[in-house]
Amino acid sequence: MESPPAADWYPSKYGANDEIGAANLLTPEVVLNAAKLVKTGKTYALGVEINKDLPAFRHRSFKLYNVQPGEQAGLTLGPNQFTFNDELVIAWTGVGTQLNGIGHIGIDNVYYNGNRAEDIVTMEGVKRLGLEKVPPLVTRGVVLDMTAHYGQAIVPEGTVFTVADIEAVLQKQGIGIGKGDVVLFNTGWLELIGKDNARFLAGEPGIGLEAAQYLIDRGVVAIGGDTWALEAVPGSDDAVFPVNQLMLAKSGVYNLELIDSRALIRDRVWEFLFVLGQPRYTGTTQVTVNPVAIH
Repeated sequence: MESPPAADWYPSKYGANDEIGAANLLTPEVVLNAAKLVKTGKTYALGVEINKDLPAFRHRSFKLYNVQPGEQAGLTLGPNQFTFNDELVIAWTGVGTQLNGIGHIGIDNVYYNGNRAEDIVTMEGVKRLGLEKVPPLVTRGVVLDMTAHYGQAIVPEGTVFTVADIEAVLQKQGIGIGKGDVVLFNTGWLELIGKDNARFLAGEPGIGLEAAQYLIDRGVVAIGGDTWALEAVPGSDDAVFPVNQLMLAKSGVYNLELIDSRALIRDRVWEFLFVLGQPRYTGTTQVTVNPVAIH
């Protein structure tokens, strides 16, 4: 078996055996400072509603079935006529609002911290870099309203957010970006769901490599938005999701997709306590989530 290509992106700065990347930045101090952002007690669900009609990337799908075991033909259980509903879900873990872990995206079959696919990937999940190892993401969240920046309800596909764009929005909203933050982008892209699913999946606005590196250099834990891949599609060249490679494989920074930030924007809540406790599916590299913003 050939060795992976020479690279300068591993071992990780968090150590050669690290499996959680930028989540190492989530110290008790970061959590305590983020908790101080709670002023009104209002909560915001950041996950989208998920069903079979939700557009999803390429091969992915979601099916939910209600089952009533032992209740066929109106049967009940026990003298008290006990009945219940159970649900069976057959779905890809990358449908809807999702947390993409650092084992999700690779470069020539090499993943975060130099982990080779041949060593960690099995049919039943990854042996390293699984999301079950990642602590709850509890930290300061910020949302950048790119719709206001561009003056458009839906920012056009292929629009690449630059460092200058980010800094202009930060200045307008009167906020900054600090170590351990989760940074979210509001682009209006969710407005296409159910109205133009084909356009929704064909492209999207998002950050470019320069902006991604800018955020990584500031020590963010995760970057996310209301699009399905976070970065601009189509990009500036033929590279396939290079921003995701930079974030996840090279830098250990997590990706949050299909984040519904519309209510935050309506209320002009630019910074908040971000709380996410993801399902702990052993060996998964991505999972459906419903993060919560608390203001």
